[in-house]
Amino acid sequence: MIKMVVFDMAGTTVDEDNVVYKTIQRSLNEAGYQVTLEDVLIHCAGKEKLRAIKDILSIKFDLVDEDIAKQIHTAFRGLLTVAYDELDVKPIRGADEIFAYLKDAGLYCVLNTGYDHDTAHKLLRKLGWANSSAIDAVVTASDVSSNRPEPDMILLGMKKMGITNPLEVVKVGDSAIDIEEGQHAGCGLNIGITTGAQTREQLLQQRPDHVIDDLTELIAIIRKNNIEPQQY
Repeated sequence: MIKMVVFDMAGTTVDEDNVVYKTIQRSLNEAGYQVTLEDVLIHCAGKEKLRAIKDILSIKFDLVDEDIAKQIHTAFRGLLTVAYDELDVKPIRGADEIFAYLKDAGLYCVLNTGYDHDTAHKLLRKLGWANSSAIDAVVTASDVSSNRPEPDMILLGMKKMGITNPLEVVKVGDSAIDIEEGQHAGCGLNIGITTGAQTREQLLQQRPDHVIDDLTELIAIIRKNNIEPQQY
């Protein structure tokens, strides 16, 4: 019996037009490291953002330099603050509907994200989700010592909800590293969604249990797996 669904934020439940990855690209380019948005989506999607910058510098430029990565990350955070102040952030199609379904079905709804605490909660306020009764917990990259693909954020979400068996948890995300995170946590189902950073083909490389195109497809998956027999 599944008791909890863990959703990624940007690209999975939050439509922010890939602004975070566009801002990583801009920060790297302005620092003299020319990358494409495709490079960023491939190598950075779903990761804690300092880790993402370190990884792309290492992969694309064979550069391992903590100070340079931190400088770019600081610039990134400043640019992202301005971008989110100006951006019309909205829920991904079907997000509010699936949240309501989970609440009615008595399942926990948890958000987790590679964003730091301040950025994540700023987004929640803009979306009107900060005090939503449909969201039971939010776990950010600031809340754990190890980030994706390590399972720490999911495990913390489980702890908050009093769940000890990971087979009772579903993870949903728009990047391969989201799926890998759920697999490392031992989640009962790991589901990719095509609304964000990566394509169906990129998601399938991580061997998820399902790949969906709309959050409302989860309702059929929940019913099929006898997670919640109640009609919606």
